Amino acid sequence: MPKKEIMTVKQIAEYLQMDEHTVYRLARSGEIPSIKISGQWRFMKELIDRWIIETSMRRAKENKKKNK
Repeated sequence: MPKKEIMTVKQIAEYLQMDEHTVYRLARSGEIPSIKISGQWRFMKELIDRWIIETSMRRAKENKKKNK
């Protein structure tokens, strides 16, 4: 996949290896960093990468607290 700063739902679904419907649901709920431009969802790759790291770190901390 060519490197792009702004990605579509289809591109993000491929990048995250998930169904497009899941990406739409995450975008509508505000769970994933996104913006709607002229009725179409767009995603900044840099923000998606940061979201993945931050979400993973938060979950690891939560799991660590639960296991104590």
